[in-house]
Amino acid sequence: MRKNRYGGHDRRDKQGLQPGRWRRRWRHSLKLRLVTMFVLLALAMTAIFMGGMQRAFSTGWRDAAKPLVADYMDRVVTELGTPPDVAKAEALVTRLPIAIRIEGPQVNWQSHPERFEFRERAGLGTRGGDWLSRSTADGHRVSFGLGTVPWQRGPHGLFGWLTLALLLALIAGSYIYVRRLLRPLDDIGAGAERFGRGDFAEAIPLRRRDELGDLAQRINAMAQDIKGMLDAKRGLLLALSHELRSPLTRARLNAELLPTTAHGNGPGEPERAALLRDLGEMRDLISDLLESERLASPHATLHREPVDLAALVREVVADMPDAGAVVLDLAADLPVLALDRMRIRLLVRNLLDNALRYSEEAGQPPRIVLSRQDGGMLLEVRDFGPGVDAEQLARLTEPFYRTDSVRQRATGGVGLGMYLCQLVAQAHGSRLEVRRAEPGLSVRLLLAG
Repeated sequence: MRKNRYGGHDRRDKQGLQPGRWRRRWRHSLKLRLVTMFVLLALAMTAIFMGGMQRAFSTGWRDAAKPLVADYMDRVVTELGTPPDVAKAEALVTRLPIAIRIEGPQVNWQSHPERFEFRERAGLGTRGGDWLSRSTADGHRVSFGLGTVPWQRGPHGLFGWLTLALLLALIAGSYIYVRRLLRPLDDIGAGAERFGRGDFAEAIPLRRRDELGDLAQRINAMAQDIKGMLDAKRGLLLALSHELRSPLTRARLNAELLPTTAHGNGPGEPERAALLRDLGEMRDLISDLLESERLASPHATLHREPVDLAALVREVVADMPDAGAVVLDLAADLPVLALDRMRIRLLVRNLLDNALRYSEEAGQPPRIVLSRQDGGMLLEVRDFGPGVDAEQLARLTEPFYRTDSVRQRATGGVGLGMYLCQLVAQAHGSRLEVRRAEPGLSVRLLLAG
């Protein structure tokens, strides 16, 4: 089953070609609609032209040719004699593209039976008021029709097939031309998709100097402007973060050096602890902002080295004072992967800190699972807390996002932990999978070997 662009599964692959699929494709494709319009226009013009010409010839030329044909038929009947001579009729049919039928008391003969049967089935008839028939004095009736025309003899019938082949070739040529004409639209669509992902390295190619070429050039200029604004925003954020770290460090140092007294000469211990906690949150916020901007940059580089992920998980758990009760389910003989140690450590610490924060009232502690899967290693961190609503799962990795129920600012954090984990996973060619565990929340990450 194939995944669609939004991450869900497309059921059409299971069902095969559904009715109306080509209709939807035709409605979506400008090239197909243009070629269809050209073909229908050509067919309509041909039908109108042929119908009009046939109408003109059938009314004008028929009236003009009728007396000439009638006089010619009278002469032919006279030439055949009384009774009609079959030998003369055969010689006449051989020389001219006409069909003759003789009906009477002495002679009954016809040169092209199929021609007259067709006339009778078509309701044209050969008796009564048919002006293509003549009666002789001895009671015979001579009827005339169209015989074998010259283009029906020999290889001339190939002209019809050649005409059809030429028509199909013109249709194929028009489609190729329209496809080439609208090819810049495909380039513009692919370029817009790249720009939407934040990839501005490759511009839209300029294939022609027409309206579509001008549109591609303007979109390239817009992309460069957007890239410049994003770079300026990122540079400003990094500069502000760097500039704020120094005064925050001095403020925290001064707060720690303040004397504590209960007689009003200095802040009390609770006030000092609250001040240090606020300064620590600001320091962590600035550190997370700096790291997130580094990872989000297209020029971010990883310092890969062989990492024993199981040992790294144990180190992170040992360094966290509240993680003593965490359950570790680490498989044996796990491979050593080439990872960025510091950033994977940041990922594990953030996931574990998040799980501990929301497991305070849970019945059991968080759980970390490390196992082999698909030639790589699967890391799963699960808590047994209240969890989140299903519609909020997709937004947990957004920066500064906090749910409006349990996961609030009062519980700690600024909403950058899961976002940083997502950036670290993407930098390693993977992504976080966040899902409800019933109870709690499960975060999984597959690291390739």
